[in-house]
Amino acid sequence: MNNLEAIAERIRTNFAAKNAARDSAVGRSRTLIRHCSLSIRASHRDERDEARRQLEAAREIVEAIRTDLAGYPDLYHAGYTQDALKEYAEASIVFALFAGDALPEPEALGVEHAAYLNGLGEAAGELRRRVLDIIRHDHGNTAERLLEAMDEIYLLLVTMDYPDAITGGLRRTTDLVRGVTERTRGDLTLSLRQARLQDELRRLSPDV
Repeated sequence: MNNLEAIAERIRTNFAAKNAARDSAVGRSRTLIRHCSLSIRASHRDERDEARRQLEAAREIVEAIRTDLAGYPDLYHAGYTQDALKEYAEASIVFALFAGDALPEPEALGVEHAAYLNGLGEAAGELRRRVLDIIRHDHGNTAERLLEAMDEIYLLLVTMDYPDAITGGLRRTTDLVRGVTERTRGDLTLSLRQARLQDELRRLSPDV
């Protein structure tokens, strides 16, 4: 038992360092989520420079989290950390899809696959919001492009038939994406039919 105190001190040192890393990760995760929310808001407002600036700030935090938690994989894979990384994936995907750019890949974003897929699923909700905004301004082609992106997201997610413990609860996200996509399809279809009807009425009655 002569070495018991030495063992205890070593454990205390480890716990203190791990607790400090955890506190830092929690704080960084909150800040990361805020930058991602601001980026999505800027994307909806077509403020691409601001959206990009927020994503760049978020990227710095993602890299800091990965560095700080390199020695603590259990903290890196904890719920609060992965939720924040999911938000970063979502904001990055929204930014790309709104602009018609190629999707950012999970490796390029530095996020785990489960966080990426859940971010992809949640991006579908932002796409619906964007489509509805576009419908109100009669930009049918852009709305159809985004609906097609929603379809592709759903068709991808539904093929990820793995336990929730691996995918981070992706099944629920997939069900939500399906509902959002179908509602958006119905809204867009109705809007396009109304637009065609109005065009036909104007053609038949140019004075109306």
